[in-house]
Amino acid sequence: MPGQPLPPWQAGQLDIHQINTGTGDAALFVLPDGTTFLLDAGAVDRTGERAPQYDAPPRPDASRRPGEWIAAYVRRFHPDGAQGRLDYAALTHFHGDHMGTLTPASPPSTAAGGAYRLTGITDVGDVVPIRTLLDRGWPDYAFPAPSGSPMMANYRAFLAWQVRERGLEVVRFEPGRADQIVLRRRPEAYPEFEIRHIAANGRVWTGGGTASRNRFPPGIVPVENNCSLAFRLRYGAFAYFNGGDMAGYLRPDAPAWTEMESAVAWVTGPVDVHALNHHGTQDAVNAFFLSVLRPRVHILSTYASSQPSPDVMRRMLSERIYPGPRDLFLTNTDWPGRRGHMVKLFGEVETARLQERLGQVASRQGHVVVRVESGGARYRVIVLDDAVPEGLVRSVHGPYASRGTEP
Repeated sequence: MPGQPLPPWQAGQLDIHQINTGTGDAALFVLPDGTTFLLDAGAVDRTGERAPQYDAPPRPDASRRPGEWIAAYVRRFHPDGAQGRLDYAALTHFHGDHMGTLTPASPPSTAAGGAYRLTGITDVGDVVPIRTLLDRGWPDYAFPAPSGSPMMANYRAFLAWQVRERGLEVVRFEPGRADQIVLRRRPEAYPEFEIRHIAANGRVWTGGGTASRNRFPPGIVPVENNCSLAFRLRYGAFAYFNGGDMAGYLRPDAPAWTEMESAVAWVTGPVDVHALNHHGTQDAVNAFFLSVLRPRVHILSTYASSQPSPDVMRRMLSERIYPGPRDLFLTNTDWPGRRGHMVKLFGEVETARLQERLGQVASRQGHVVVRVESGGARYRVIVLDDAVPEGLVRSVHGPYASRGTEP
């Protein structure tokens, strides 16, 4: 199988593709009945403070914008091929590494007659039709404060044109609900599939019905990362969690409400696969969160020298926090200039310790694909080569038994 194309998705399987462009987050889900879902389409700004030598190189290369590469990836692995449309797309929150940064180099959309400019999600949606898009702010984008940034203005212009000209449906992601992202082709064939919305805008599902509680005190303006949406996907015995960039490990004098992970952990429970919060930067994955979720597999979407931090790596690998084996899959770890910047960030000793821990991971580079067998009892992790558009298989890991099969 290594060196060969990824075998095509088959009905009954669940595929989760962590797409690596070296510039932020993007994940394609092919659900058991062929329903498709894109989560995020990041494109960081590599100018100014984000100097290229401090970030992962663009993958496969710089001949296309990140959103163009994401769209090409979607077309390659879509069950309907290059003509397929996305049933769903969602943005975890409004940062450039998740939605696409608007820069002076972002070209206008020719398809839309210049109504918006192309970067990240607008690049994808320009060429791959999206049926339904979910975000945390629709329709007024007034929380936690009205946004007048050029990036958000461009995104809203994209939504307006897509709604008017292509029939896009835009909805607000609501914590507690399990009926906003559903199987659209053959739901009756897979009754044990569910995407449960856990959190968004500081509201967290209570664990009962569709009720949610507000974690933010009135009158405060929370940081964007903590407004991230979070969800748990279940397919039979298999479970997966994604929480965007929410924080969980803060300085001792930080207000309790600024720590989102513990509130989310209570209602999420154990999972098989965890897409690491906030790319593994230093405020992510506290010990309590890890002790509750106990992931067998961690997927780290990393693109900067600060990702993952030494402390995050220590917590994820610690069997004092939760026992048993665990495998870590990173999208990027090594590029010219990275180690020198790590030393500036963490110091020589911590950098050496981090490098030693990185030697214990299952994979350090590439697209990461979780392929869950029909019914959800077992899954494999397949790493694809991100240096070539074809995305040939580099390694196969597993099979792993899903947590729900344990006695």
